[in-house]
Amino acid sequence: MRVLEKLFDKYRPQFERGGKYHKLYPLFEMMDTILLWTNARTESGPHVRDALDLKRFMMMVVVALLPATIFGIYNIGYQHYQAVGASVGSGEMFEFGLIKFLPIVIVSYLVGGFWEVLFAVVRKHEVNEGFLVTGLLFPLVLPPTIPLWQVAVAISFGVVIGKEVFGGTGMNILNPALTARAFVFFAYPGKISGDKVWTAIDSAKDKLVDTFTGATPLLVASNTEAGSTAVQTLNHATQQFANVHYGFWDMFYGLIPGSIGETSTLAILVGGLLLIITGVASWRIIVAVFAGGYGMAWLMNILAGPGSGGMFTLPPHYHLVMGGFALGAVFMATDPVSASQTRAGKWIYGILIGVLAILVRTVNPAYPEGMMLAILFMNIFAPFIDYYVIKAHLKRRLKRA
Repeated sequence: MRVLEKLFDKYRPQFERGGKYHKLYPLFEMMDTILLWTNARTESGPHVRDALDLKRFMMMVVVALLPATIFGIYNIGYQHYQAVGASVGSGEMFEFGLIKFLPIVIVSYLVGGFWEVLFAVVRKHEVNEGFLVTGLLFPLVLPPTIPLWQVAVAISFGVVIGKEVFGGTGMNILNPALTARAFVFFAYPGKISGDKVWTAIDSAKDKLVDTFTGATPLLVASNTEAGSTAVQTLNHATQQFANVHYGFWDMFYGLIPGSIGETSTLAILVGGLLLIITGVASWRIIVAVFAGGYGMAWLMNILAGPGSGGMFTLPPHYHLVMGGFALGAVFMATDPVSASQTRAGKWIYGILIGVLAILVRTVNPAYPEGMMLAILFMNIFAPFIDYYVIKAHLKRRLKRA
């Protein structure tokens, strides 16, 4: 550590004002504060004594994402070898998943980091630390078969349009990772939906087992036939998904097809517990999202009739472990920039995300997920929620005065 500190101190004058490489100071400062620390102090109020700067704050989220990331890497290999009918050890599964995952996350960080540094140099400010999270979170909401050029295009859209045009970290109204994901979904739907994109297989080399399908639980449940329930479809294979069996605990633990980081609710909750303990994420938003989703799903069960779609019959607790619901509730809805800031606003914001996600899932058979659109929609309305919460608070205070 002392060697690094001396090295940075040696070259610091060349990057500071008047130095030969002054224009590249944001890049130097980024490496300095990531690898070492910062002794910079706030020059104007408010003054807060805290050793946890923004980079460390964001790195805590990255650490919390590791359980879901590690499990997702393993699950890529698990789904692959299950599809080809091969029996291998856990090491081979993890190795295969790592080979598939690393290029995606490297492209995400390199391309997104390029835009971050470019905007920092042009605007003459420090590199925004928010991309430490976006660069990892975005690959976790993608299938392992996504083309790398689409990763590059999408993360460019998410960083530039979703954040930088608003002024950078702290100014954006939309979650950049979800903005990038929405871009892929609407621009290249064939590469991010359907029952063939969730398992990394090469049909030219791998001989598939009979009746294999990579359908996610949400896709299976949304194809429930009339006269049957979604649970029956998930537990008892239909003709379309002949080899499928998705019980509640299968979906909770996560050895199922899906986006890389969304399948294991258990791994996501482990990371979420770390965020809550450290105070990085708001437990109110997380609880509110789950409560809103559960309540809306319960209402859909009551409204279900003989001609209702299969998703109307899906029990509330099933919704919470399917698709991107848990990942969205823990890591995306809690984004400290795009979420509501007031205490009451967090409850309203979270509940409405859960309600909208389940509403989209049940009434729109063409799009059985819903979580992405629900969070982006409520990102837009978060400032309005806070505005009216504060306005109501002032009104009550004036009456007491």
